Amino acid sequence: MVPAVPLDLRGRRVPAKTPLQDMGKHRFVPFCTWVLAIVTCALFAACDGTLTGIGRVPRPPEPPLPPAPVETVDPASPTGLKPNEEATEISAQHLLVMYEGSKSAPKSIKRTRAEARIRATEALDAVKRGQDFDKVVSAYTDEPGGAARRGALGKFTRDKMVKAFSDAAFALEVGEISAVIESPFGFHVIRRVE
Repeated sequence: MVPAVPLDLRGRRVPAKTPLQDMGKHRFVPFCTWVLAIVTCALFAACDGTLTGIGRVPRPPEPPLPPAPVETVDPASPTGLKPNEEATEISAQHLLVMYEGSKSAPKSIKRTRAEARIRATEALDAVKRGQDFDKVVSAYTDEPGGAARRGALGKFTRDKMVKAFSDAAFALEVGEISAVIESPFGFHVIRRVE
């Protein structure tokens, strides 16, 4: 018996189908797979590794920062110190305006913190107008014994005073007067003596 050979409508012999042709209606699936693979590769090639970075142009590198400015110090400074050398011990005078609740304030002090700040500012203004620092200390200071000493503190090192006071005092030049400085004791006006 001879196997039946498939014939078309005109009676011609139909050639055998390849596996891809045999898929018939399923030819569309491999095509979609190839298209999906090509699109995925294109996306990964354009992505910078972030979800929002698809197609984004990378930023150009930033230019380097300029060198930091260098502060120069006059070698003939009035303190007699070499540049970049700091005094380890200074002498200063100060006036202290306390307020109710400040550290070591006597019970007789009833002014508020805001009133104390205003009083210290008035003292600083008096000194700026040319009044003698010793007289201003006598009139404004609340420090026990401070008026009799004219606010003199003698020589001290940075670690002997509270940080805010030391930072302000050591930043002054000899003879210079500070702005109003606040510490746990109240408000100070400082004059560096040496």
